[in-house]
Amino acid sequence: MIDFLTNNYIEILFKAVEHLYISAFSLFLGVIVAVPIGILITKSQLGAKIVMAVASVLQTIPSFALLAIMTIIGVGKKPAIIALFIYSLLPILRNTYLGIVNVDPNLIDAAKGMGMTEKQILFKIKIPMAMPVIMSGIRLSAVYVLAWATLASYIGAGGLGNYIFTGLQNYIPAMIIWGTIPVTIMALLADFLLGKIEEKLSPIKSSGGAVSEA
Repeated sequence: MIDFLTNNYIEILFKAVEHLYISAFSLFLGVIVAVPIGILITKSQLGAKIVMAVASVLQTIPSFALLAIMTIIGVGKKPAIIALFIYSLLPILRNTYLGIVNVDPNLIDAAKGMGMTEKQILFKIKIPMAMPVIMSGIRLSAVYVLAWATLASYIGAGGLGNYIFTGLQNYIPAMIIWGTIPVTIMALLADFLLGKIEEKLSPIKSSGGAVSEA
């Protein structure tokens, strides 16, 4: 096992960076699309039901099937990123919506009483208060995407999935292990780091309890 790492550590590092790039780009796209949509659908219950239903249906499509569908636009990183982006949407979308609609109505009423506009209430009250819930959805999507990115190797996207599935097909335990370990470490680190960001963005903790006292 150690000999395999010694002889292939440069390639393993390259595959890990490739895997991280595919995952991070997909997650980034998921965040910039799902968070605004999640905020918008809080204005309409019907719109929320429709959007959530569509996102849920997309989430239930088997990974291999979605990747196979994506090959109509080619093979490589682009279709893999699109597929992973689709899978990242639901947790972020759902948590953004729930975080916004569950903000304490008393805070909103107080803000209106102070003369704040809807835009000010959204950016100064609703989003900050919902941020821990939104970040929780992003954390979940990050772990999902890092795990699912291993399947992207089947459509030529590269990453650590190449090691894992080549090792399985040819029964090379060292290749399977050194393909799996970096994915696991990245998933754990992503969850840990995003968890720390979530704590920092929590309005109660960051204000030293000032919100609860108010």
